[in-house]
Amino acid sequence: MSISNHDPTTPRGITQTLKTIALFILHQWLLIGIGVACVLAYYFPNVAKSGGIIRSEYSILYGAMALIFLISGLSVPREKLIIHLLNWRLHVLVQGLSFLVIPAFILAIVHIILAGDPNEHIDRALLAGYIFLACIPTTIASNVVMTRSAGGDDAAALVEVIIANFLGPFITAGWTVTLLPKSSEFDVWRSGDGDLSDMYRDVFKQLGLAVLLPLVVGQLIRWVWPDIVGKVLAKYRIAKISTACLILLVWSTFSSCFATGALQTLSASSIVFVVLFNIALYMFLTAVCFYCSRPPKIISSGVSFTVRGKTVYPFQQMSPQETIAVCFCGPAKSTALGIPLLYAMWGPLSLYIKSKTSVPVLLYTTEQICVAHFFVHMFKWWHRRVDRKSASASDVECDGEGRGRGEDVDGDGLEDKSKGAGVSLSQEGNK
Repeated sequence: MSISNHDPTTPRGITQTLKTIALFILHQWLLIGIGVACVLAYYFPNVAKSGGIIRSEYSILYGAMALIFLISGLSVPREKLIIHLLNWRLHVLVQGLSFLVIPAFILAIVHIILAGDPNEHIDRALLAGYIFLACIPTTIASNVVMTRSAGGDDAAALVEVIIANFLGPFITAGWTVTLLPKSSEFDVWRSGDGDLSDMYRDVFKQLGLAVLLPLVVGQLIRWVWPDIVGKVLAKYRIAKISTACLILLVWSTFSSCFATGALQTLSASSIVFVVLFNIALYMFLTAVCFYCSRPPKIISSGVSFTVRGKTVYPFQQMSPQETIAVCFCGPAKSTALGIPLLYAMWGPLSLYIKSKTSVPVLLYTTEQICVAHFFVHMFKWWHRRVDRKSASASDVECDGEGRGRGEDVDGDGLEDKSKGAGVSLSQEGNK
């Protein structure tokens, strides 16, 4: 009987199979949505490109992003934001990885490619684009969404993306030009002296209107109606809307990419290199962020110094929630800031060169969402595993303490007569 129930040829078996397929599609709806967005962008690039039919530079880069941070403002307790504003180690780790470690690593890779590719099979515009990519700040929207989905500390992610995108416009331009290889192949990018004043105005306007304002509004609504907000968020799963907004951002990004013809002009070897390198790069940087957040105990417990009589452990392991936030904020890069900054920095260059240079930014920021989607499930599993270990350790510790005091840890309510004391549990507790 049980075999026939699972027979895929029976009506019940067909229903069960369709249900399984439907559940799988629902669980992977983000990846499916990204795929649909890429197809639409390829065939109809003029719809969602910057300056296109729906004016995505406003409707998506402002509208969708503002919705993401309004939901974040509604979801995150104010106290957690204040705590992470004062979390100096979190700031040093995330911003140091984003603006120092990643540029150093990418620069080394670029020089290795230059030494091993004298015939320029890899387009030099891509290498210049990677130097630029390494120097831009972490992305704004997907970090918060992915951190929340994985059970991480989205308040920590919120604080770090705001700090990074405030610092980014001041750091990226000069840092990129400084790190460009000194060979003549890169003179065209080194001499690009575009006017950055319009870029600064646009970036800070977007940061204020699409990030800070909706975040503050969400916090005010949460402060006035905390119970109602909590019930609505839980009942209607409002956080899912943030994930849907990511699909709109991908749609807009690829529409602009296909509209400029940036991808079509590159050789197949260059495209394959970019796609595969981006995946490997993101996974490697995530591993670096993880071990920087939770170094081995020989380092976290063995390195310390004393300040005013207090022992400080600078490499102490972060909580699982903070670790997840660091792992999503550290490797990620921002299209919303990166593309406007690139076009402003190299304004005098031809659209053809700027489009090719932007390809690493466009593809990396899209691929990071796809790879991060899988990391969400991995970090959920890891978080549960850490919680189970902590719970087991707590149970063992409580069990040991109970036996050390001679308590009835078996819970049978009998007196502990093995020691001949004749003292009941209640009397022992009163001591």
